[in-house]
Amino acid sequence: MLVWLYWIAGLTLTTYLSASLVRRFPEVGLQALVAFYVIYLAASQILAVRIVRFELGFYTLHAPAAVFLYPFIAQAIDMINEAYGYRKAQWSILIAFLTQVLLVIFILLVNSLKPAPFFKYEEAWQRIFAQGVRITAASWASFLICQSLDARVFAWLKRRYEEKVWLRSMGSDVLNLTLDSVLFVTFAFWGVAPVGPLVLGQVVSKNIIGLLDTPWFLWYKRMLRPVGLRREVYGGQAQ
Repeated sequence: MLVWLYWIAGLTLTTYLSASLVRRFPEVGLQALVAFYVIYLAASQILAVRIVRFELGFYTLHAPAAVFLYPFIAQAIDMINEAYGYRKAQWSILIAFLTQVLLVIFILLVNSLKPAPFFKYEEAWQRIFAQGVRITAASWASFLICQSLDARVFAWLKRRYEEKVWLRSMGSDVLNLTLDSVLFVTFAFWGVAPVGPLVLGQVVSKNIIGLLDTPWFLWYKRMLRPVGLRREVYGGQAQ
């Protein structure tokens, strides 16, 4: 129960701050959304190491703890797309990807240093942060493919069904979260672990949590509407 309180509090706070900044200070709002996007990604890379259990009552799933952050990631790129358009969303994805490359480089840099003789947690540190090349490559590939597809589908749905905010939010997120689960697990664990159960656990848990964040995105959109900003600033032109 406590995890859901943290999740709701975090999503509520970031949604309110994002909408407030976009509404009052459009340029700062974009910077804030990209910053949130980057920190969500960095946190998910670290938290994905811990595998947790999801009790659904009739079935038990196992998935990385980072599944709680994936909806934040999907929502952040949707917020950018909604307010600033497809091109800004694409640039944000590229910037975020480069920060993840830097994160891995920094971790490798630190791991190359010799630990102090009194540092007792070196083995645990190496286990957590010494990601294999295959897993890292799988993460990067699935991120670029799925986030780019999410942005494109969101923009297309907005052009086609502009008033159906829930449709572009849910439609793009379900596609993104499902495909990301399939691609990442397949790339990372094919031949070394049972892919089917891992894919199932991620797809179900990600989409359940991902769909739960839809009301916050609708709230974000509603907070933007009363403000008479120029359409090209936050009208989300799908360029």
